[in-house]
Amino acid sequence: MPVNKTAEKILDLDVTAIQKKMANSQFDEVLTDLHQVLEQDPGHADANYLAAVCYRYKNDHHKAQQYLNTLKDLALDKGRVYQEQGHLYRAQGLVTQALTAYQAACQLNPALIASWKIQAELFESLGKPAEAQQATMQLQRLQTTPKVLISVMDLISQGKIVKAESLCKNFLKQFPTNAEAMRLLASIAMRLGAMDETEFLLESAIKFEPENVQVQIDYITALRRRQKFEASIDAAKNLMDKDANNPQFQSVYAIAKMQVGEYEQAIALFDKVLERLPNDPVTHTSKGHALKTWGKNSAAIDSYKTALKNNADYCEAYYALSNLKTYKFDDNEIEAMRMLESKESLTPANYVNLYFALGKAYEDNQDWDLSFEYYQKGNRIKKQQSSYDAAKMSDELRSQRQFFSAEKTDQLCQLGYPDKSPIFIVGLPRAGSTLLEQILSSHSMVDGTLELPNMLSIAQKLRRSKRGGDKAAGYPDVIANLSPEELHTLGKQYIDETKIHRHGAAFFIDKMPNNFRHIGLIKTILPNAKIIDARRHPVACCFSGFKQLFAEGQEFSYSLDDIAQYYNDYVELMNHWDKVLPGSVLRVNYEQVIDDLESQVRRILDYCGLPFEIACLEFHKTKRAVRTASSEQVRKPIYKSGVDQWRNFEHCLQPLIENVAKHHE
Repeated sequence: MPVNKTAEKILDLDVTAIQKKMANSQFDEVLTDLHQVLEQDPGHADANYLAAVCYRYKNDHHKAQQYLNTLKDLALDKGRVYQEQGHLYRAQGLVTQALTAYQAACQLNPALIASWKIQAELFESLGKPAEAQQATMQLQRLQTTPKVLISVMDLISQGKIVKAESLCKNFLKQFPTNAEAMRLLASIAMRLGAMDETEFLLESAIKFEPENVQVQIDYITALRRRQKFEASIDAAKNLMDKDANNPQFQSVYAIAKMQVGEYEQAIALFDKVLERLPNDPVTHTSKGHALKTWGKNSAAIDSYKTALKNNADYCEAYYALSNLKTYKFDDNEIEAMRMLESKESLTPANYVNLYFALGKAYEDNQDWDLSFEYYQKGNRIKKQQSSYDAAKMSDELRSQRQFFSAEKTDQLCQLGYPDKSPIFIVGLPRAGSTLLEQILSSHSMVDGTLELPNMLSIAQKLRRSKRGGDKAAGYPDVIANLSPEELHTLGKQYIDETKIHRHGAAFFIDKMPNNFRHIGLIKTILPNAKIIDARRHPVACCFSGFKQLFAEGQEFSYSLDDIAQYYNDYVELMNHWDKVLPGSVLRVNYEQVIDDLESQVRRILDYCGLPFEIACLEFHKTKRAVRTASSEQVRKPIYKSGVDQWRNFEHCLQPLIENVAKHHE
């Protein structure tokens, strides 16, 4: 957020004095100082925050709320904003709203001791001892945590990752066996995509504190993120064996079971949790996710609706229904969602889920303007929570084009590991990659897998390597410093790590869309890999991404401007690969697949060196779990109704259309 330099200087000079005046109840003088800043820069976050606090102390709740509303628009990801909202609600006697605000504050920033303390008090006053005890346990954990590590947690929550990492590493130099410091450093490494470091740190933390439940749960999550599913099952089973009746441990084990396709066992575990916690909306929703992935849509809908019966404010269940793509909300459900919109007790996450669900509801009702408005609202909140930098991404993709010249690419792509089994499907999300995967995985010689993180992890490891000391080469330049043996080892590492997802076929698919950023690396360490570029009409692709609430990893999708820039950068990079790797990447247009399935299937199979099989045309009959947002679509035969869906919103999308017009094929 840009800050007026003059206003920034005034506030920096006066902030200590302002705090002293507030401590002495000199609120009018403080407000005079703050108004000077806000006259020059109405969007100054610190000034708005301090003004809200001052007006609360003056019992002017209306003005305090006005400043908080402004602040939420400026900095929705700040836990302290929601903590202050909790204080304001509490001052007005609005206990339920206050409690929700404090819970939101702790979700955004778990280091907020005051919010945990007041939660415990409010739950106790409401006659909810179990919830009060849980908040008290979190409070006690924070109170026994070194203050430096509380600061690390706070910095992480604010997105100040580099500073948090430095502070945490310095602490570990002094206290090398501190498990909580290792856990926090692992959390930072996971955010940076350094999954090797994450796993190592958590394994080390478990050795020093084997009974630390949070470390164990983080370790299971890390294994799952690395798609080491069998290892995650073993770790989850070990955790549950310590207390077989613990609902949290049962849920962790159930999720681990889901990841390896053992849906019946996962659902049985969720049912055990529901025996103890029959009204828990989170468990009902998780059970619904398992049923959906298993292909049991009707049962999944029942599970999501049960979650809403138990907690009408749990908007994730509404979004889960909308994300089935085949479910249509009735008028009563839409009205219930509209009523929720006006409540002041929803957390930011609930608002996001609600807005995306309403976007889908009104799209189904062909109210295009209202649908677009809700998609915009949901994305606006996500954008405010994100630290995505479109210019930085453009620079990153430009560096790929600059490093991988035709000469260098030709030189590097003679090296690496000669395995011929991987088929990478790359591109933007919502471009038809799931359809291509389903077609190819229907072939007897091809294993369908998942969106594998392994190549991204290798790239991130190279990015964080320190070759060359202070003048260390960045990524991808660091590739030039790798020996042929190291490149061979990296290729073999990828093949070895991904074996867990294979079932004996000669070829396998990796459909991580973001691998298009690393095609140079792929062809350097795996020169015989096949790469398919899933392409779709640019506006259709971009708007479909804008409408989709991704779980993670696609932060460019929260703004139509960011999506357009990302799409244009992607096309420029793919054009570069066409020049320096002629014939190495097969472009497959979604619309052409829809228009002439058999010709495109034969073209794809020829490129992959596979004989034609009729099963590839009957892909919708293939029984396999599909975990992406397109899971329901690829269980049906080809249909054309979705190709031009974006045109219903054409009048809302003119800036996007203009931004990507040069790439309209």
